[in-house]
Amino acid sequence: MGKFRLPMGSPFQLLLLACSFALAGYAGVRLLADDWFEVALWFVGAAVVHDLVLLPLYAAADRALVRTVASAGHGTVASAGHGTVASAGHRVGAPAGHRVGAPAGHRVGAPPAPARQRGRAAYVRVPAALSGLLLVVWFPLISGRVADRYESATALSASGFLARWLLITALLFGGSALLLVVRLRRATKERPPVA
Repeated sequence: MGKFRLPMGSPFQLLLLACSFALAGYAGVRLLADDWFEVALWFVGAAVVHDLVLLPLYAAADRALVRTVASAGHGTVASAGHGTVASAGHRVGAPAGHRVGAPAGHRVGAPPAPARQRGRAAYVRVPAALSGLLLVVWFPLISGRVADRYESATALSASGFLARWLLITALLFGGSALLLVVRLRRATKERPPVA
């Protein structure tokens, strides 16, 4: 049985869209009712800081990550070896699945090595993005800057947010590394033996 999908522009989708706009409008009116200038200034400042400072920083960090992962994995791809050309574009003496003209270590049907390496960078990107999002959302409590106000408003202790954020970050990276190892082992087991 196929997945149920609403047709684009169905009355139900239009109603949901109208309700979400109404809710966002209500929240905006309530937010801007008291101190609209400072809220608007905060939004503009956040957009400018993000676009002019943070975006170039994490784009550069991502580029460095992809280069590092690609250079670290460069030596792990098995070389196709040398051999004479046989019929149908295969090398004599080369492992099964390797083609003439393909980069050394490239298997037929497998993505090229740089694409595989970029894919492996996702195992660092995802936990880093989630950890960064948690840091941005909970930064006042993680840094301890609003601990007194938090404790007076909630009657709960503000201690421990830094330790919990570090624990969640470690679990995210550990889970991602475990998933990468499992997938690499599975890919190694599925690969036909090299002759």
